[in-house]
Amino acid sequence: MNDRVEQLDVLIVGAGLSGIDAGYRIGHAAPARRWAILEARDAIGGTWDLFRYPGIRSDSDMTTLGFPFNPWRGEKAIADGADIRDYIRDTARTFGIDRHIRFGHRVVAADWSSADARWTVTCETGGQRTRLTCAFLYLCSGYYDYAGGHAPDWPGMSDYTGAIVHPQAWPAALRVAGRRIVVIGSGATAVTLVPALVAQGATHVTMLQRSPTYIVAMPARDRLAAALRRRLPTTLAETAIRWKNIGYGIFAYTLAQRRPALVKRQIAKLQRAALGEGYDIATHLTPRYGPWDQRLCLVPDGDLFTVLRDGRATIVTDHIDRFVPEGIALASGEMLPADIAVTATGLNLQLLGGATLSVDGAVIDPGQHLLYKGAMLGDVPNLAFAMGYTNASWTLKCDLTARFVARVLEHMTASGHDTVVARAPVDGSLDAPVLNLDSGYIRRGGGLLPRQGKRAPWRTHQNYARDALAMRGRLEDGTLRFERRGPRET
Repeated sequence: MNDRVEQLDVLIVGAGLSGIDAGYRIGHAAPARRWAILEARDAIGGTWDLFRYPGIRSDSDMTTLGFPFNPWRGEKAIADGADIRDYIRDTARTFGIDRHIRFGHRVVAADWSSADARWTVTCETGGQRTRLTCAFLYLCSGYYDYAGGHAPDWPGMSDYTGAIVHPQAWPAALRVAGRRIVVIGSGATAVTLVPALVAQGATHVTMLQRSPTYIVAMPARDRLAAALRRRLPTTLAETAIRWKNIGYGIFAYTLAQRRPALVKRQIAKLQRAALGEGYDIATHLTPRYGPWDQRLCLVPDGDLFTVLRDGRATIVTDHIDRFVPEGIALASGEMLPADIAVTATGLNLQLLGGATLSVDGAVIDPGQHLLYKGAMLGDVPNLAFAMGYTNASWTLKCDLTARFVARVLEHMTASGHDTVVARAPVDGSLDAPVLNLDSGYIRRGGGLLPRQGKRAPWRTHQNYARDALAMRGRLEDGTLRFERRGPRET
């Protein structure tokens, strides 16, 4: 352990979308502040640098997924992973945020001292453990395990003679041309992989699913946005495009919650138009749950529907019985031949990047704490979380949180307070996880996530307009408490 302990004002953990956004709002906007970003990996970009599977792309429009202070100006509304990665890196470089990033620093523990009003953060770097302290800790490391995705252990996998690949660890040298591929799963990763693997020359691609997901086509390029950019001044155009997309997202989600049957019928109508009357939409594309109970999958220009219609890809709805040497045997008795099996079966949840969090030596379990305004862990001092939306782009909520944290820090500096803590009500009951989806990874690991309560400010809205107003409200609201550390005994 290095004996030298560096002292910072703010420490941000994670250099993905939310970490770079936090660096701008918290650090770049306050030049005198001592701050740093710790990144466990050796590159900027988070998810968009880690995932390299064919066809990886955004699952939200780039106008809202991008940074408000550096708007996305690419032609594609749904962008490729490499373009998003370059955009994040360019933003960090443009605003000097990259100079504050320390790569290869994996946080393993953070302990708050009430006596010192500081966090002591332990991290691993270069095979050694080092420590530093900070007055405020901001966690922007997401909520899933970067080390590996969820991969079920099916019978017979050791007998299979083909390659088994998880998208989270896609081999760069994997050859797909001329090969039969089964993609196991029906989420955003699977619907992205299928047309991309076809485009790379796979003989045939089968998407094997236990149950369907809502899949909606959208234009790869936003024609209205392009028209607004041609006709309006740049700043006005960007603002109009951003609010157009935010407004549409709120409308679509609200309609799905209030009139699920109507939305379900409309999605089926669009799918039928894309696939033809003879396609079995009821079996392969009609989920048992309502729209937005799980996240909708977007396919730009209907690329998945195109390869399904022309026969280069197929959806099979069935259960896996076992792997056999030449492929996958299904519960129905059918056998799918496969040279490559891709397990697009989801993520493993992991909060804090696997680090241990404690206050005055007592370990904190985030799953037993409420989340204040979707941003601060109840009863834990000087700590913020970046937690994006489930029904809209990740960055929308993360940017609101970063601006809120910046307000809190400025207020603390102006008022001379050392500590800020959101005091949870004594009788406050824990309700659902903060991510209100019925997705498999939430069911598997939802107990790890912070909880939301019955009412504001402990209830998340999943509504940008409402959250924007809530975040601008009075800071000293009776729940958020600002305190001064008492004089230390000598």
